[in-house]
Amino acid sequence: MSALINIAAAGEPMPPLLPHPDELIIGTIAFAIVFFFLAKKLLPNINKTLEERREAIEGGIEKADAAKIEAESVLEQYKAQLAEARHEAARLRQEATEQGATIVQEMRSEGRRQREEIIAAGHSQIEADRKAAAAALREDVGTLATDLASRLVGESLEDSARQSRTIDRFLDELEAGATTTVKAEVSR
Repeated sequence: MSALINIAAAGEPMPPLLPHPDELIIGTIAFAIVFFFLAKKLLPNINKTLEERREAIEGGIEKADAAKIEAESVLEQYKAQLAEARHEAARLRQEATEQGATIVQEMRSEGRRQREEIIAAGHSQIEADRKAAAAALREDVGTLATDLASRLVGESLEDSARQSRTIDRFLDELEAGATTTVKAEVSR
């Protein structure tokens, strides 16, 4: 730099690339003013904006991490509820199957009971019908036997007491003979 000052003091023309010392001083002062202005006014605003962006980005990342953790927690709860619901559904299916089997068993028992009642009622009705038929048959056979006996004997057997005794004796003899025949066949 001292060579430049010597050239300038000697009044020699300055080389075209070297600035004039006055311009150099003014340029340095202007640079210092711009630098001071940038350092005091513009740089803090830029740093503040960059800091806000950094905080926003970090906050967004933290929020995203928090949301991720919450989503994982909700997912775990959902999986637990789903497993519980499946378990409950399986339990309900099992209960329904057991209840169905119980109902089927009860219906079978009720059906058997009703069948037995119907069979018993049928046997009672058959027995009543058999007794009624036997009584009607006894009366018809008695009437026929009385008519036949009257024709054979030649006298009238109109007396109802005598007629009734004769019929009862005849039928008792028939039943005794039938019972003896059945017993003989059974013993063979």
